[in-house]
Amino acid sequence: MTKTNAGRFFEDYAVGDVITHAVPRTMSGGERALYHALYPARGALYSSDEFARNCGLPASPLDDLITFHTVFGKTVPDVSLNAIANLGYAEGRWLAPVYPGDTLTSVSEVIGIKQNSNGKSGVVWVRTTGRNQHGADVLSYVRWVMVRKRSEGDAPATVVPTLAPAIAPSDLQVPDGLHFNDYDATLAGEPHRLRDYAVGEVIDHVDGVTVEESEHMLATRLWQNTSKVHFDATNRADGKRLIYGGHVISLARALSFNGLANAQMIVALNAGAHANPCFAGDTVRAWSEVLELAETAVAGVGAIRLRLVATKGAAGVLRTDDGKYAPDVLLDLDYWALMPL
Repeated sequence: MTKTNAGRFFEDYAVGDVITHAVPRTMSGGERALYHALYPARGALYSSDEFARNCGLPASPLDDLITFHTVFGKTVPDVSLNAIANLGYAEGRWLAPVYPGDTLTSVSEVIGIKQNSNGKSGVVWVRTTGRNQHGADVLSYVRWVMVRKRSEGDAPATVVPTLAPAIAPSDLQVPDGLHFNDYDATLAGEPHRLRDYAVGEVIDHVDGVTVEESEHMLATRLWQNTSKVHFDATNRADGKRLIYGGHVISLARALSFNGLANAQMIVALNAGAHANPCFAGDTVRAWSEVLELAETAVAGVGAIRLRLVATKGAAGVLRTDDGKYAPDVLLDLDYWALMPL
């Protein structure tokens, strides 16, 4: 009897399945230090306990994407170990900050399944929830992946979930105690508040980062992501290691500091697509488009909805004339962040 885990194939999923993922992870300042070493992350709220206390929080929380990568990484052995591609995200909500000392676990429910016409693979939708040691939800999101079949055969009944195109501003969770009453824009790095942005505005974040092989593999191991395509060069016909999509997300988010330094906390992930593969040697740049501006239930705390695009090309270029993603575009992410009014 084999004791090793070859991962699930398409046939191993059924709508309604609930998967509890190994292994619990207690977070520490080490995650923050490594995150800031891997990415040019400079958000003041995530860098300074004193800045965070001045904004009503008990201390500096861990970066929102640390939470995302940690919760996501736990799902890989059960959801996407045999994935061909991670296709998209929806209905993502950050529900509570995570601090050093918190222990995170992940659980996923299969909410959709659809075999592809080639009979060799299919798409699986899961809703994943991350929880802390108190049982409180800290993150919830839907993602869908294309997974290999073990063998060709009968197709299961198709169930495609209906997903919201975006999280409504009224459903954004502002962390308890957060306020921007005495917000120090000088220490934050830029003077631009919510009122200084306009819907339709495109911001070129100027800077770029060339991806190194060792860095992306270190990052992926940090989140305990075991997907074969990120480590095993024999797993792809071209002999390349595919860069973990979350690595590209964090690079782009960190680069967006230049022009969006006051977009302090990610609170929702409306949609996302990894448009084209990223490999070591690629230079990642980023640009953002302002999609929506809103107030929240907390006075003085606004929300900005942004399209964040990671690209190897020029700012502002997203699609070709036929409506497909331009070949240089790596990531198209639609998210909400909190910002002082």
